[in-house]
Amino acid sequence: MSKQTVALLGIGTMGRGMAANLLKAGFPLTVYNRTREKAEPLAAQGATIADTPAEAAKNADVVLSILSDDDASRAAWLGDNGALAAMMAGSTIVECGTLSPEWIAELDAKSKAKGIGLAEAPVTGSRPQAEAGQLTFLCGCEDATLDKVRSVLEPMSKGIVHLGPVGSGGQLKLINNFLCAVQVASFAEALTWIERTSLNREQALEMLKTGAPGSGIFNAMSQRMTDRTYEVNFLLRLLNKDVRYAEAAAAEHGVTLTTATATLNLLNQAEQQGLGEKDMSAVFEVVRESRDIRESNT
Repeated sequence: MSKQTVALLGIGTMGRGMAANLLKAGFPLTVYNRTREKAEPLAAQGATIADTPAEAAKNADVVLSILSDDDASRAAWLGDNGALAAMMAGSTIVECGTLSPEWIAELDAKSKAKGIGLAEAPVTGSRPQAEAGQLTFLCGCEDATLDKVRSVLEPMSKGIVHLGPVGSGGQLKLINNFLCAVQVASFAEALTWIERTSLNREQALEMLKTGAPGSGIFNAMSQRMTDRTYEVNFLLRLLNKDVRYAEAAAAEHGVTLTTATATLNLLNQAEQQGLGEKDMSAVFEVVRESRDIRESNT
Protein backbone atom coordinates (compact mmCIF):
# COMPACT_ATOMS: atom_id res chain seq x y z
CA MET A 1 0.00 0.00 0.00
CA SER A 2 1.46 3.38 -1.03
CA LYS A 3 2.19 6.01 1.57
CA GLN A 4 -0.04 9.05 1.88
CA THR A 5 1.43 12.26 0.48
CA VAL A 6 2.14 14.73 3.25
CA ALA A 7 2.79 18.46 3.52
CA LEU A 8 4.23 20.20 6.56
CA LEU A 9 3.85 23.93 7.15
CA GLY A 10 6.41 25.35 9.57
CA ILE A 11 10.06 24.27 9.79
CA GLY A 12 11.03 25.73 13.13
CA THR A 13 12.33 24.24 16.36
CA MET A 14 9.76 21.43 16.24
CA GLY A 15 9.03 21.17 12.53
CA ARG A 16 12.57 20.23 11.54
CA GLY A 17 12.55 17.09 13.65
CA MET A 18 9.01 16.18 12.63
CA ALA A 19 9.87 16.51 8.94
CA ALA A 20 13.01 14.42 9.32
CA ASN A 21 11.07 11.59 10.94
CA LEU A 22 8.38 11.64 8.25
CA LEU A 23 11.09 11.36 5.62
CA LYS A 24 12.78 8.49 7.47
CA ALA A 25 9.44 6.69 7.49
CA GLY A 26 9.20 7.00 3.70
CA PHE A 27 6.39 9.54 3.35
CA PRO A 28 6.48 11.72 0.22
CA LEU A 29 6.87 15.12 1.90
CA THR A 30 6.57 18.72 0.77
CA VAL A 31 7.50 21.42 3.26
CA TYR A 32 6.86 25.13 3.48
CA ASN A 33 8.45 27.72 5.71
CA ARG A 34 8.03 31.48 5.54
CA THR A 35 11.84 31.76 5.57
CA ARG A 36 12.71 29.30 2.81
CA GLU A 37 16.36 28.95 3.91
CA LYS A 38 15.29 27.14 7.08
CA ALA A 39 13.53 24.48 5.02
CA GLU A 40 16.20 23.95 2.37
CA PRO A 41 18.39 21.49 4.38
CA LEU A 42 15.48 19.04 4.23
CA ALA A 43 15.80 18.85 0.43
CA ALA A 44 18.95 16.77 0.86
CA GLN A 45 16.88 14.30 2.88
CA GLY A 46 14.27 13.98 0.15
CA ALA A 47 11.73 16.71 0.85
CA THR A 48 10.27 19.00 -1.79
CA ILE A 49 10.42 22.68 -0.84
CA ALA A 50 7.34 24.75 -1.67
CA ASP A 51 7.24 28.53 -2.06
CA THR A 52 3.73 28.95 -0.65
CA PRO A 53 1.38 27.03 1.67
CA ALA A 54 -0.94 26.45 -1.29
CA GLU A 55 1.83 24.90 -3.36
CA ALA A 56 2.73 22.59 -0.48
CA ALA A 57 -0.86 21.50 0.12
CA LYS A 58 -2.33 21.15 -3.36
CA ASN A 59 -1.61 17.44 -3.88
CA ALA A 60 -1.31 16.31 -0.26
CA ASP A 61 -3.52 13.75 1.43
CA VAL A 62 -2.53 15.13 4.84
CA VAL A 63 -1.36 18.67 5.60
CA LEU A 64 0.27 19.28 8.99
CA SER A 65 0.96 22.68 10.46
CA ILE A 66 3.10 23.63 13.44
CA LEU A 67 3.35 27.41 13.55
CA SER A 68 3.95 29.90 16.30
CA ASP A 69 0.56 31.47 16.98
CA ASP A 70 -2.95 32.20 15.70
CA ASP A 71 -1.76 34.87 13.28
CA ALA A 72 0.84 32.63 11.66
CA SER A 73 -1.58 29.72 11.45
CA ARG A 74 -4.36 31.86 10.00
CA ALA A 75 -2.00 33.28 7.37
CA ALA A 76 -0.84 29.80 6.34
CA TRP A 77 -4.34 28.37 6.06
CA LEU A 78 -6.46 31.32 4.91
CA GLY A 79 -4.10 34.05 3.72
CA ASP A 80 -2.84 34.81 0.21
CA ASN A 81 -1.80 31.46 -1.31
CA GLY A 82 -3.19 29.77 1.80
CA ALA A 83 -3.23 26.02 2.12
CA LEU A 84 -6.94 25.44 2.74
CA ALA A 85 -8.11 26.78 -0.61
CA ALA A 86 -5.66 24.51 -2.44
CA MET A 87 -6.53 21.30 -0.60
CA MET A 88 -8.50 18.47 -2.13
CA ALA A 89 -11.89 17.44 -0.77
CA GLY A 90 -11.40 14.33 1.36
CA SER A 91 -7.93 15.35 2.50
CA THR A 92 -7.12 16.07 6.12
CA ILE A 93 -5.63 18.92 8.15
CA VAL A 94 -3.55 18.13 11.23
CA GLU A 95 -3.02 21.32 13.23
CA CYS A 96 -0.19 20.76 15.72
CA GLY A 97 0.34 24.31 16.96
CA THR A 98 -0.57 25.60 20.40
CA LEU A 99 -3.39 27.91 19.41
CA SER A 100 -6.49 29.56 20.82
CA PRO A 101 -9.76 27.60 21.02
CA GLU A 102 -11.49 30.33 19.02
CA TRP A 103 -9.17 30.00 16.04
CA ILE A 104 -9.33 26.20 16.07
CA ALA A 105 -13.14 26.34 16.04
CA GLU A 106 -13.06 28.72 13.07
CA LEU A 107 -10.58 26.59 11.14
CA ASP A 108 -12.68 23.49 11.82
CA ALA A 109 -15.82 25.16 10.45
CA LYS A 110 -14.05 26.38 7.31
CA SER A 111 -12.49 22.95 6.74
CA LYS A 112 -15.83 21.16 7.04
CA ALA A 113 -17.36 23.55 4.51
CA LYS A 114 -14.80 22.31 1.97
CA GLY A 115 -15.22 18.61 2.79
CA ILE A 116 -11.86 18.48 4.56
CA GLY A 117 -11.32 16.80 7.93
CA LEU A 118 -9.49 18.46 10.80
CA ALA A 119 -7.50 16.72 13.50
CA GLU A 120 -6.43 19.11 16.21
CA ALA A 121 -3.18 17.58 17.48
CA PRO A 122 -0.94 19.86 19.55
CA VAL A 123 2.16 18.14 20.84
CA THR A 124 3.88 17.76 24.18
CA GLY A 125 7.65 17.66 24.13
CA SER A 126 10.25 20.06 22.78
CA ARG A 127 13.14 19.96 20.30
CA PRO A 128 14.82 16.73 21.57
CA GLN A 129 11.52 14.82 21.49
CA ALA A 130 10.70 16.14 18.01
CA GLU A 131 14.08 14.99 16.73
CA ALA A 132 13.77 11.57 18.38
CA GLY A 133 10.20 10.92 17.19
CA GLN A 134 9.03 10.92 20.81
CA LEU A 135 6.29 13.55 20.79
CA THR A 136 2.86 12.98 22.29
CA PHE A 137 -0.05 14.17 20.15
CA LEU A 138 -3.09 15.45 22.07
CA CYS A 139 -5.84 14.83 19.53
CA GLY A 140 -9.23 16.44 19.29
CA CYS A 141 -11.17 15.09 16.31
CA GLU A 142 -13.64 12.52 15.07
CA ASP A 143 -12.60 8.87 15.32
CA ALA A 144 -12.59 8.46 11.54
CA THR A 145 -10.36 11.49 11.08
CA LEU A 146 -7.78 10.16 13.51
CA ASP A 147 -7.86 6.79 11.77
CA LYS A 148 -6.94 8.51 8.50
CA VAL A 149 -3.87 10.26 9.92
CA ARG A 150 -2.63 7.87 12.59
CA SER A 151 -0.02 6.29 10.32
CA VAL A 152 1.38 9.78 9.62
CA LEU A 153 1.60 10.68 13.31
CA GLU A 154 3.17 7.41 14.43
CA PRO A 155 6.74 8.01 13.13
CA MET A 156 6.84 11.29 15.05
CA SER A 157 5.37 10.08 18.31
CA LYS A 158 5.62 7.99 21.42
CA GLY A 159 1.91 8.45 22.07
CA ILE A 160 -1.28 9.48 20.30
CA VAL A 161 -3.99 10.40 22.81
CA HIS A 162 -7.55 10.83 21.54
CA LEU A 163 -9.22 13.22 23.98
CA GLY A 164 -12.54 13.81 22.24
CA PRO A 165 -13.92 16.23 19.63
CA VAL A 166 -12.10 19.17 18.07
CA GLY A 167 -11.20 21.57 20.87
CA SER A 168 -10.26 18.90 23.39
CA GLY A 169 -6.61 18.69 22.40
CA GLY A 170 -6.02 22.42 22.55
CA GLN A 171 -7.61 22.77 25.96
CA LEU A 172 -5.36 20.14 27.49
CA LYS A 173 -2.29 21.54 25.74
CA LEU A 174 -2.94 25.00 27.18
CA ILE A 175 -3.40 23.50 30.65
CA ASN A 176 -0.14 21.58 30.18
CA ASN A 177 1.82 24.65 29.09
CA PHE A 178 0.32 26.82 31.83
CA LEU A 179 1.55 24.34 34.45
CA CYS A 180 4.98 24.13 32.80
CA ALA A 181 5.32 27.91 32.69
CA VAL A 182 4.45 28.35 36.36
CA GLN A 183 7.01 25.69 37.27
CA VAL A 184 9.71 27.35 35.14
CA ALA A 185 9.06 30.72 36.79
CA SER A 186 8.91 29.33 40.32
CA PHE A 187 12.10 27.35 39.79
CA ALA A 188 13.89 30.50 38.58
CA GLU A 189 12.90 32.17 41.85
CA ALA A 190 13.83 29.14 43.94
CA LEU A 191 17.26 28.86 42.31
CA THR A 192 17.95 32.54 42.92
CA TRP A 193 16.92 32.04 46.55
CA ILE A 194 19.29 29.06 46.88
CA GLU A 195 22.14 31.09 45.41
CA ARG A 196 21.63 33.83 48.01
CA THR A 197 22.06 31.40 50.88
CA SER A 198 25.03 29.45 52.18
CA LEU A 199 23.53 26.22 50.86
CA ASN A 200 25.56 24.00 48.56
CA ARG A 201 23.66 24.59 45.34
CA GLU A 202 24.18 21.14 43.82
CA GLN A 203 23.25 19.36 47.04
CA ALA A 204 20.11 21.46 47.46
CA LEU A 205 19.02 20.90 43.87
CA GLU A 206 19.58 17.16 44.07
CA MET A 207 17.38 16.94 47.15
CA LEU A 208 14.64 18.99 45.49
CA LYS A 209 14.80 17.05 42.19
CA THR A 210 14.47 13.69 43.93
CA GLY A 211 11.95 14.93 46.49
CA ALA A 212 8.31 15.96 46.29
CA PRO A 213 8.93 19.07 44.10
CA GLY A 214 10.75 17.00 41.48
CA SER A 215 9.26 16.88 37.98
CA GLY A 216 10.30 16.55 34.38
CA ILE A 217 10.28 20.31 33.89
CA PHE A 218 12.23 20.83 37.14
CA ASN A 219 14.94 18.43 36.02
CA ALA A 220 15.11 19.96 32.54
CA MET A 221 15.43 23.51 33.87
CA SER A 222 17.98 22.70 36.57
CA GLN A 223 21.01 22.23 34.31
CA ARG A 224 20.07 25.00 31.91
CA MET A 225 19.61 27.62 34.59
CA THR A 226 22.68 26.68 36.62
CA ASP A 227 24.85 26.64 33.47
CA ARG A 228 23.11 29.80 32.20
CA THR A 229 23.11 28.35 28.69
CA TYR A 230 19.90 28.85 26.79
CA GLU A 231 20.07 26.89 23.54
CA VAL A 232 16.50 26.72 22.36
CA ASN A 233 14.38 23.70 23.13
CA PHE A 234 11.30 25.88 23.59
CA LEU A 235 11.29 29.58 22.79
CA LEU A 236 10.57 31.89 25.69
CA ARG A 237 8.35 34.15 23.58
CA LEU A 238 6.20 31.16 22.62
CA LEU A 239 5.76 30.15 26.25
CA ASN A 240 4.67 33.72 26.94
CA LYS A 241 2.10 33.45 24.14
CA ASP A 242 0.87 30.08 25.43
CA VAL A 243 0.27 31.44 28.93
CA ARG A 244 -1.70 34.35 27.49
CA TYR A 245 -3.84 31.94 25.47
CA ALA A 246 -4.26 29.75 28.56
CA GLU A 247 -5.34 32.70 30.68
CA ALA A 248 -8.03 33.65 28.14
CA ALA A 249 -9.22 30.05 27.67
CA ALA A 250 -9.51 29.48 31.42
CA ALA A 251 -11.49 32.71 31.78
CA GLU A 252 -14.03 31.35 29.28
CA HIS A 253 -14.67 28.58 31.81
CA GLY A 254 -14.88 30.95 34.77
CA VAL A 255 -11.37 30.20 36.08
CA THR A 256 -8.90 32.95 36.99
CA LEU A 257 -5.29 31.79 36.70
CA THR A 258 -3.76 33.93 39.42
CA THR A 259 -0.38 32.21 39.15
CA ALA A 260 -0.39 32.89 35.40
CA THR A 261 -0.46 36.62 36.11
CA ALA A 262 2.78 36.48 38.09
CA THR A 263 4.37 34.20 35.51
CA LEU A 264 3.42 36.51 32.66
CA ASN A 265 5.01 39.41 34.52
CA LEU A 266 8.36 37.59 34.51
CA LEU A 267 8.02 36.40 30.92
CA ASN A 268 7.10 39.89 29.73
CA GLN A 269 10.15 41.31 31.48
CA ALA A 270 12.29 38.65 29.82
CA GLU A 271 11.01 39.59 26.37
CA GLN A 272 11.58 43.28 27.09
CA GLN A 273 15.18 42.41 27.98
CA GLY A 274 15.69 40.72 24.61
CA LEU A 275 15.39 37.12 25.80
CA GLY A 276 12.37 36.15 23.70
CA GLU A 277 14.44 34.16 21.20
CA LYS A 278 16.25 32.24 23.95
CA ASP A 279 15.05 29.05 25.62
CA MET A 280 12.28 29.51 28.18
CA SER A 281 14.80 28.77 30.96
CA ALA A 282 16.29 32.22 30.27
CA VAL A 283 13.55 33.70 32.48
CA PHE A 284 16.08 32.95 35.25
CA GLU A 285 18.09 35.96 34.08
CA VAL A 286 15.21 38.29 34.97
CA VAL A 287 15.01 37.01 38.54
CA ARG A 288 18.78 36.86 38.97
CA GLU A 289 19.23 40.37 37.56
CA SER A 290 16.70 41.78 40.02
CA ARG A 291 18.79 40.25 42.78
CA ASP A 292 21.98 41.76 41.36
CA ILE A 293 20.33 45.21 41.13
CA ARG A 294 19.14 45.04 44.73
CA GLU A 295 22.60 44.02 45.91
CA SER A 296 24.31 46.84 43.99
CA ASN A 297 21.98 49.36 45.63
CA THR A 298 22.77 48.25 49.19
